[in-house]
Amino acid sequence: MNRPTTSPDPARAPARDVRGLAKANLHLHLTGAMRPATLAELAARRGVAVPPPLPRAVGTWADFQGRYDAARQAIGTPEDVRRVVVEAAEDDARDGCGWLELQVDPTSYAPALGGLRAAVEAVLAGAREAPIPTGVIVASSWTRPPEHAERLARLAAEYAGQGVVGFGLSNDERNATVADFAPAFRVARDAGLVATPHSGFYTGAEHVLDCVRYLGANRIGHGTAAAADPAALELLARRQVVLELCPTSYPPFGVHELATIPLRTLVDAGVPVAVATDDPLLFGTGLVGQYTICREVLGLDDHQLAALAAGSIHGSAAPEAVRRDLLAAVDRWSRDSPG
Repeated sequence: MNRPTTSPDPARAPARDVRGLAKANLHLHLTGAMRPATLAELAARRGVAVPPPLPRAVGTWADFQGRYDAARQAIGTPEDVRRVVVEAAEDDARDGCGWLELQVDPTSYAPALGGLRAAVEAVLAGAREAPIPTGVIVASSWTRPPEHAERLARLAAEYAGQGVVGFGLSNDERNATVADFAPAFRVARDAGLVATPHSGFYTGAEHVLDCVRYLGANRIGHGTAAAADPAALELLARRQVVLELCPTSYPPFGVHELATIPLRTLVDAGVPVAVATDDPLLFGTGLVGQYTICREVLGLDDHQLAALAAGSIHGSAAPEAVRRDLLAAVDRWSRDSPG
């Protein structure tokens, strides 16, 4: 699958290599983490087609989801899962990532892997072999019934302390009532898991607010719609709810152009932001590429990039020792930076 790239502006050469900046990646989906070459190899082995590249303008969510679902058909064994997880962690490690959180909806993999539990255990097995510390976020879907989400939350809770660090809701957040999912998130929070639903991608700021009010969200996947509402900004800042911002995810859907992503509005309001990758397989940009966009398109200097990296670490579910080491590395990079 071809990957679109973001071309750097030669007039604004980076002051320092962003790969050397320690950071965490808090928003990465399992299938979307596959390398294109791995997808091609696994698809050929299973006799399934490689989906066409994502166009610059996707059109509908269904166009994106169809490609994602087609790519997922290439994953058919626990070994496939292990390989995807390890390779994703290798890619992020090369980009300076010292803590990765990989999100998976086990429902989608259960038929091939032998059930929900088997799917979660396959991801955890890969995480244990990853070259950097890696946590797993179990996710349900906004498009499935709340009862299913509660079932997955209970499964996630069983593995709390064994590699599962969070519970989320992915997919298209429209046409679902946020409060209906409160029981699932109560189970997750009681188990000490991070609560991180997707919100504010297609929906407005009120949806983001509801995720905080009804689901007790510690983090929000995307959430950029909150930038247009002072009340949402105030609540997110006061409660220090982290927004997982994935710059290259927005232009194909017409949500934002790169230059209009409201990163500065969020940061200026005191909202914690963690820059992440979402689905590099489909959107074509890894973690360094996302930070490069923040620098070259959104105009952040090195010290502001370091603050974003520190925010990703503070907002993570990483063990305290991992956080401490990564934050110290951020401080060293920032002190050495002329930017």
